Amino acid sequence: MEHPGPPRFVAVGDAVEIAPRDPDPEATYTWRLRAAPVDSTVELPDDEPVVEFVPDVAGTYELELNAPDRRHRLTIRAFPGDLAPAGRALGASGASGVSGLQSGSARPISQSGGVSGSGSGTHSESGGGGRPRLQLHGDIEGGELVVRADPQTHPDSDADRDDVVVEFLVDDRDEVARDEVAIEGWELRIPTSVVGSRVRVHAVAIEESYSVPDTIEFARETVPDGGDTRARMVTASDAADDFREPDGSSGEEATDGGHATGDSENPAADVPEGDVTGADAFEIVRTNDPPAWATDVTLYEIYVRGFAGPPEEQEADTVFEAIEERLDYLADLGVDCLWLTPVLQNDHAPHGYNITDFFSIAEDLGDREDYEQFVEAAHEHGMKVLFDLVMNHSARDHPFYQDAYRNPDSPYYDWYDWKDDGEPETYFEWEYIANWNFSTLEVRRHLLDAVDTWFEIADGFRCDMAWAVPDSFWRELRDRVKSRDRDFLLLDETIPYIADFHDGMFDMHFDTTLYFTLRQVGRGDEPASAILDAIDQRAEVGFPPHAAFMLYIENHDETRYVVECGSEAAMAAAGALVTLPGVPMLYGGQELGQRGRRDALAWDHAREEFHEHYDRLLDVREEIPALGYDGELQRIDHGTDSEQTVAFERTLDDEGYVCVLNFGESTATVTLDSLTVDPTDVVSGESLASSEGLEVEHVAVFPVV
Repeated sequence: MEHPGPPRFVAVGDAVEIAPRDPDPEATYTWRLRAAPVDSTVELPDDEPVVEFVPDVAGTYELELNAPDRRHRLTIRAFPGDLAPAGRALGASGASGVSGLQSGSARPISQSGGVSGSGSGTHSESGGGGRPRLQLHGDIEGGELVVRADPQTHPDSDADRDDVVVEFLVDDRDEVARDEVAIEGWELRIPTSVVGSRVRVHAVAIEESYSVPDTIEFARETVPDGGDTRARMVTASDAADDFREPDGSSGEEATDGGHATGDSENPAADVPEGDVTGADAFEIVRTNDPPAWATDVTLYEIYVRGFAGPPEEQEADTVFEAIEERLDYLADLGVDCLWLTPVLQNDHAPHGYNITDFFSIAEDLGDREDYEQFVEAAHEHGMKVLFDLVMNHSARDHPFYQDAYRNPDSPYYDWYDWKDDGEPETYFEWEYIANWNFSTLEVRRHLLDAVDTWFEIADGFRCDMAWAVPDSFWRELRDRVKSRDRDFLLLDETIPYIADFHDGMFDMHFDTTLYFTLRQVGRGDEPASAILDAIDQRAEVGFPPHAAFMLYIENHDETRYVVECGSEAAMAAAGALVTLPGVPMLYGGQELGQRGRRDALAWDHAREEFHEHYDRLLDVREEIPALGYDGELQRIDHGTDSEQTVAFERTLDDEGYVCVLNFGESTATVTLDSLTVDPTDVVSGESLASSEGLEVEHVAVFPVV
């Protein structure tokens, strides 16, 4: 399926990369502008398969891709430039954010822990104001599919919610005639009789700028005579996949602004009456929701060449086997999802991010059979496994690069981005990698084939340097894997985080703002209350309510928290991971008090007080649903004798818990102004009441009564 994907919402001047999907590098693809606003003078190159499209005036553009299988239409809705989310920069590779000082990771160059977030609608001297947020809900009423929008104004906006405008677009790949779609305000309706195998509806909310889009999918199912024909509402993780094409698209061509007029290969009639044994029903899928399992786990990063301990002390035949021997320990700790640093053949840098073969397991770790055996063992322990996916670059030791370097006649020369001096494009002068050229179909084909290979033996991808890969590639990758497994997790490493990456690209995001804030608080550079500001920033930059975040205080690219901030603050930061909204991630050895960033783990020298602390905190998170993904966070009035202490409430249904974090070196006294709690701390099991208030050493959780 070579259709370029879903319709796009952009602003005038935004660069949008468009490309055929599942491309055949030997085929010819051409683009033409089928329709544009009257005042537009934009033109498209007629001989390039991958095009950067920049709308020059506001309005709706219809692009046409001439591919070997057929012609495909793509709708792009361009808003006036003053509605552009502040700081937004999407489209070209590497244009989505600022990231990275070393291979395999990223650290912002400036504004660490402050308001950052290129592309996220954060504070800026140019572009639109604060972004609204949007969530779509689907239903079926009588013979109609109904989409209702739930827009929310920006947290700092004085605008009336009733004044928020919602714009809908029906997916170009789905065959629904424009005159069959009824839109009134925040509601869209489509008769079920005009829908083929499925229809996808996309929308944005518009206030001072426009929101991250959201999507609802209606997927037709046939049920036996007398069966229940009511729609069933499912999350993305629950949806069945037997109606989807291999690349996640339905194969249709659209006309007339993305709403087809009848030349479809997939009209409603392609469920012939004679082939239907009963009535039909629809699944309603919220495609941008994260998989349900992923919001209820504890992640654990394994630095593969150090986790099991010094090599000379290992008796296992392979590194994978040595890691497998620690699975019982991880299960007892409460870990149920593993992220392994790259396991592919590389240039021997121990971090593994400089890859020389995207289809082979690194020889020093084992072989593919060994890796598959490890994944199977993890599954037997109830753990998911995330594959560290590196798509932006190859190692300079990669044979393709070696052949292409200073050799324009090489068949691989166009696979890489080159500077004028003949050196490869990269980021921050990294000297061991070279950036792929995503304008070359061979590169996309090569990397998509790698995705297909490792998808088979993983439960998700942790996507390295997501900001440095074109959006069009991530959208295709998402459709490709989600069409086969809706439960497959896509986690992006983007620093600073980017709200638009929750539009048909990723399920979960590194909470980089919270990470840097926790570092600042731990060093004593910011008051502990800044942690709550960091959580609030998610909404302020425009992330939708259904976005999920990974919480972390260290990883393989960062100084250990305990080294930078000290033991007392590290104990409180551990509490932050399990009491704040998000999915906690531990970096291997963090729970042992390990001080070396990439050293082999000193299992025999673990600090028992750290391990016991993490063990109990993870138990508490599992015991109290209000601390999880569905729990709300509320600021509360409280008093404290230390700026390094903060209190907040987590609530779910009728239960509430007050959480207190103390990053200081001495016990803090906390008083609550408007809430009454049981003074028995759930973490320690002891009463922390005193005549002055609640006495908290590092972290405490109190039930509200």
